[in-house]
Parts: sequence; C-alpha cells; structure tokens
Amino acid sequence: MTYRRDIDGLRALAVLPVVLFHFGISAIPGGFTGVDIFFVISGYLITGSLLDDLERGEFSIVSFYWRRARRILPALIFVTLLTCIAALFILLPSDLHEFSLSVIAASTFWSNIYFWKTSNYFSIDAELRPLLHTWSLSVEEQYYIFAPILMFLIYRYFAKRWLTAFLPIILGSFVLAVMATWLAPSAGFYLLPTRVWELMLGAVLMLKRPPPLNNRFLMEMVGMAGFGLLAIGFFAISESDPFPGYNALYPCLGTTLLIYVGQNSPSTIASRILEVRPLVLIGLISYSLYLVHWPINAFAHYLSLQNLDPSMTIAMTVASFALAAFSWKYIEQPFRQKRSFTAPLPIFAFSAGAIALVCVGGAAGALGNGFPQRFPEYAQQRIPAGDWLEGTCFNEGSSRIESWNIEDCTRTRGFATTVLLWGDSFAAHYVSGLEANKKKIQANVVEYTYAGCPPILSYFSYARPDCIRFNQKALEIIRDAGIKTVVLSGRWTDYEARSFDGLQQTIDKLRGRGVRVFVIGQSPQFITDVRKIAFFAKRRNSDDTYWPMAMDPDINNRVRSFTKGATFIDPLKFLCSAGRCPYADAGEFLYFDYGHFSSVGAILAISKYWPVLATDNALAVTK
Repeated sequence: MTYRRDIDGLRALAVLPVVLFHFGISAIPGGFTGVDIFFVISGYLITGSLLDDLERGEFSIVSFYWRRARRILPALIFVTLLTCIAALFILLPSDLHEFSLSVIAASTFWSNIYFWKTSNYFSIDAELRPLLHTWSLSVEEQYYIFAPILMFLIYRYFAKRWLTAFLPIILGSFVLAVMATWLAPSAGFYLLPTRVWELMLGAVLMLKRPPPLNNRFLMEMVGMAGFGLLAIGFFAISESDPFPGYNALYPCLGTTLLIYVGQNSPSTIASRILEVRPLVLIGLISYSLYLVHWPINAFAHYLSLQNLDPSMTIAMTVASFALAAFSWKYIEQPFRQKRSFTAPLPIFAFSAGAIALVCVGGAAGALGNGFPQRFPEYAQQRIPAGDWLEGTCFNEGSSRIESWNIEDCTRTRGFATTVLLWGDSFAAHYVSGLEANKKKIQANVVEYTYAGCPPILSYFSYARPDCIRFNQKALEIIRDAGIKTVVLSGRWTDYEARSFDGLQQTIDKLRGRGVRVFVIGQSPQFITDVRKIAFFAKRRNSDDTYWPMAMDPDINNRVRSFTKGATFIDPLKFLCSAGRCPYADAGEFLYFDYGHFSSVGAILAISKYWPVLATDNALAVTK
C-alpha cells in the first residue's frame, strides 16, 4: 500500500484528544472518542494489507501475525516492563496485586474483558490503573483473530461479496452497541461485539473504495464535514453521555469521510491540513504516545491522589512525548526494518518469550499478594461499616428478593411515621447511623436496598438483572404497608450516562400514589480508599484530614433538576467546603472505602442532613 501522510495526520488527531482528555483538560470533554478514530483507521489499513496479500496470491495467516507482532509487541512489551518496574516501587500491596493481574490480561490481549469485570472506564479510580488503556489494543487483536480468515473465505469462495458479508455484521454490532448503552453500558464500552462495526467501517471503505465525487467543491465539503463530525465528538460529547452507541457515529463517520477524501482527492484542504508536518510527526509516534501517556498519568495521580495542577500536566505531556519519541525510534523502528532478528522465527520466539516473561512477573505479583513487605508500615485496618443486614435488607445480588420482609428490615421503631429507605449501597450506608439519631429522626425507617441498583423503576442492568423486579416490588411494599414517605438515595455518579429521566418518572409515580418523596443527592467520593489517602498524607507529614472529592461537585445540581415534586437534599453542602471533604474526624475514619460511610460517618451524616419527620405533616431537615 502507498504511504499516506494524511492518515498519520489523522492518527495525530486521534491521539492528541485522548492524551489531553486523560490529562484532565476539560476543554475536550469527548477526547476519549479518539480511540474510535483509531479503530476505523486500523480497520482500513489492516484490511488493505490483507487485500494486497490476497490479490498477489500471497495470503498467509503466519505472515499476517508476523507483521502484527512486529508492529504491536515490541513497544507494548517495552512500556509494560517499564510500568511494572515503576509499579513495584509505587503501588501499595492490594493495588500491585490487582495491577499484576492486569499485566497478564494486557500481555495476552484480553484486558478489555478484565477491565470490564473490574473497572468502569469513567469511574473515579480508573486513573489509578496503569494499564487500563490497553483495553483498546485487546479489542483490535481479538478482531484480527477472525478478520483475516473471514476475508480469505469471502475472497476465495464468495466472489468478493464484501458488503453481503460485512454489512449484516456492521448493522448487528451497531444495534447491539446502541442497546448496550442502556442495558449494559460497561460491556458495551469494552467488548468487541459492540465495537466491531467501527473496525469494519474502515474495512468496507478499503474493500469497496467509493469513487470520488465529480464536483471539487463537494469533495471539499465532504472533507470539512469530516472535521466537523470529529469536532462534535471531541467537544459536544462527554463521559456522562451514552457511549459508544449513536454517539460513536460522529468520530467514526468523520474518520471515514476524511480517509475517503484523502483516498480520492489528496489535494483538498482537508487532506493538506492533515499532511502538515507537525501532525504527521505526532502521527508517526502515536502508537507509542498512546502506550506511554496513561501509565505516566496513572502514577502521577497515584502519588498525589488528587487533581493535578497545570505544571504537573505540562510535565506529564513533555515526558509522554519524550518517551514516545524514544520508543518509536529505538523500539518500534528497528523491529519494522528487515534485519536478522525481525525474520519470522526470531519474531515469534521473541513474542512468546516476552509474553511469557511478563506473565510470569504478573503471576509473581498476584501470588505474592502485591509483596506487602515493600511497605511494612502500611496496615489496612478494618473500618466498621455497621450492620447493613446483608442478604436480607441489603441484597448483594445473591439473595432472593422474596426473602425481604418489613419486620426484619425496620431499623428504627416506636414512632407514628414509617419511612422507606430505598436505593443501592449508597442508601444502605446510612443505616448504621439511624439508631443513634432515631430520636431526632422521629420515624420508623425501613431499609430496602440492593447493590448496584438505583431507586429508578425503569433501570435495567445485565449485571443486576433483578433490578427491575426489585424496584417494582418497592411499589408493592409501599402499598401494602401504607407507607407515605420514601427516601431515595443512590450512587448517582454511576447512572448519569443513562440520564436521570427515570428518576423523575419514579418520583412522579410515587407522587401519584400520594407518597411524599425525599431524594438524597450524591455524598462525597474520593479517588481511592481513605486508608490509602491517610497513609500517603502521613508520609508527607500532613495532619489535614480534608481531601479533594474525586467527582464533579455539580453532580447534585444535575440530579436536582430531575426531582420535581420531591424534596432534594445535597450532602455536599453539609459535609464539604470548597470541593474538599473530611475523610476522618477525631482519629476515626468517616468512610470504610472510597465513599461509603463508616458507622461513625453515617452517624455524622444523618445528624447533619437526614429528613426529620415528627408527624406526617411536619417536615424539617436536621442542621
């Protein structure tokens, strides 16, 4: 295939927003869509390489994987080894244990599945996972397990009917991606079935090669439309929007249009912009830049455990470009040239040996429980969370919903008013503070909680398939027990991507039944476990127990806008100041992890802002 400078420029447009987004530059809220640009480019270029082989009668699976190994593995192994060395000195034992498992997953190309099971890409602690970004490489390599064979079969036995074979897969994958944005958003983000349409979009562009438009002006407009679609992805989409789904069309179609224009009219303004030297140079090092920037970002956040100041962001950017340039020149390039060590046998031997070495290191870290002897002064003490009545009143997904009963789950007694506390674990974490505050609350509080299941009647999740049934049963409980007051609470930061429309609909349903509704907004969440924060603070000789929250403090204003007809309570106004919240008080931790209240924290929280219901008609909020 002829080298195209514009595609390297397009790679630069893909990697730069990703890096800036990961480094916390809020001006590019959709920078993560750069990965989708990479998927389309990859599908286009690799399909072109395979098509060349087929046309020349030189198709070989061995040859294909030899080229892939030369392209992907040297830089990946280099960066992984550097990351392992840094992790050995920086990560605390539990984090090194988890990192070690991710090393095995990344080096064997199933890290997208591993991180799907262990981490949300947009979660608060995601930026502390040094190999999280390798999920996209795993998606690509999984695609290239079957793509070459599929192309060979279509070329040889189905008369090159590319669209007949590819279009059903593209459409099916896209529909699945759209459905996953509300049925299984994490799976939809990470897994191949909802991403394969993006790679195949590039593949079809190569295989069918649509002819240029006869009108030069129209070709110019197509190029500008491509830039416009990329801009929508970068600036109009954010992590709170459903993704990939419909929103992935912007970067993918934009990339397709720009590749098409460069393929047919290289003299257009769009193509000339992509061919400017700085963009081409960045495009050349884009793979290494993608690999190195995230571990640098992760370790910087791990050492600070808070948002980084602009000087640190600049330092990380310089370090990323420097290390990427080094990796491109001294790791990537030698393996792409024809040398004795780049022949198939040495490459496959190197690949097997390097992967084995990295996996052995990962297994050692996992089996060694993160080598706790590295930090002998660190002891992860147990923090009492209180009695949530797991399995009955707090369902973790393993208990029958029918086993819940109001008698066992009434947490305070002796009052005229009965209140239903309904929600996920961020509702359950209040129960250990109820008894100490019951005289102030003046109500019988009934706990009805389910892990990962917000109090939204329409909410469905494949991870929690019983959510719909659990929430619908709440209506039966309210009716049968004659409950007139409900408190809704949840980890709202997890549900915004699906919109809070369902919350408003739930409130409307309750109000229609004559129920008074309180909604407790998002309580503080920190970037990691408060014990780690305390440990690092102590090492810096700091006695300050206030720490920046690791979430958008405006989240509660957005939740509030979907609570018409209910009384909304914002915990952040009672617990925090200027974006900083206490994680301990008088030597006692207020949380037992990154954001769930400990017993002490729950008592404090309820004393500050829980609804007081002395009678069915009286209302106040404790202050």
